[in-house]
Amino acid sequence: MPETAVAPVSLARPLVAGMVTALVGFTSTFAVVLTGLRTVGATPAQAASGLLAISLVVGVGCIILAWRYRIPITIAWSTPGVALLAATGAVEGGWPAVVGGFLVSAALILCTALFPPLGALIARIPPSIAQAMLAGVLLPLCVAPFVGLVDDPWGVAPVLIVWLVASRLVPRWAVPLAFLAAIVVVAIELTRTGVDADAATLLPRLEFTAPTLTVGSVVGIALPLFVVTMASQNVPGVAVMRSLGYTIPWRPAMLVTGLGSALAATAGGHAVNLGAISAAIAAGPDAHPDPRRRWAAGVSAGGMYLVLGGLSAAFAAIVLLAPPGVIPAVAGVALFAAFGSAVQQAIDDPGERLPAVVTFLVAASGIAIAGVSAAFWALAAGLVVRTVLHLGRRPAA
Repeated sequence: MPETAVAPVSLARPLVAGMVTALVGFTSTFAVVLTGLRTVGATPAQAASGLLAISLVVGVGCIILAWRYRIPITIAWSTPGVALLAATGAVEGGWPAVVGGFLVSAALILCTALFPPLGALIARIPPSIAQAMLAGVLLPLCVAPFVGLVDDPWGVAPVLIVWLVASRLVPRWAVPLAFLAAIVVVAIELTRTGVDADAATLLPRLEFTAPTLTVGSVVGIALPLFVVTMASQNVPGVAVMRSLGYTIPWRPAMLVTGLGSALAATAGGHAVNLGAISAAIAAGPDAHPDPRRRWAAGVSAGGMYLVLGGLSAAFAAIVLLAPPGVIPAVAGVALFAAFGSAVQQAIDDPGERLPAVVTFLVAASGIAIAGVSAAFWALAAGLVVRTVLHLGRRPAA
């Protein structure tokens, strides 16, 4: 009898934790997704389609893995990956070539499940170089709030003030609350200008694009997207879950994320992966004292992502109607923590610091050679410098 009375409360905790996981994950970084997709050539409708597709795939992936393995596994979109897109810019072949790059990246994720040596090869990339590349990619996005503050202080200042106060009082909700401040700014702007949103643009819709392949899309988008997704999301995701007492079923997880990425690609979705930061919310002790009951959080997170996906067109419309600088400010503050972590890991080892610095500077430069983005050249430059510096050295005993 007592057990029956406690069960509903016990079930409610992981369900709420999962919904919080999805709400925080979605509202904190959806602006980065839309920014990245628009930067590489997507129209507003195609970017909204990409957000919808990636949200649906994330939701279904969470439900499948959590239900099947009774583990609070969470799937997320690749935030570092879409930040990479924002730093890449347009590529030869336009949006169809970008979609082709997404498909190649998805195929490579699938290959890590089917051919373990590929995953081992990615693991051999020094973490300092991988994180330095990520930090260089994130730098322009993290600078955007301060540039916007100078250009449009009345629009951007409320976002930054709310973010700062919330970071002190409710850190987990700092970015979502900053987004709410942005919505208020947009509403005031629409009231002032008298611009009305087209109701048709608020309906979720998938727009499919026939993919094409170019050298720039494969080398400049697919390979860096694959590397940054694996090194900055999947590997840390496994580590976070292990620290909480769970063992991720690697091959099934890569099959689900690889197939999900492929399904979302032609609709504009870039990549999905294991949750890392969000995993700690759904799989941590706050979700439930009993680790065996936390799996419900993964299911509820998936359900909430499906609901939020249905609202993706409305979120995209807000971004489209916002004054310049407001949404980049939200995207920028959402990436501050990721940037700080990447910089710390890049320069943590003094022996790896110089290759990491070279990698960071090349990535931050934004250079593109032969239609290939800076992210690839940053990775290549860092590995070359590291190889030269370590040539002939004996490994430490």
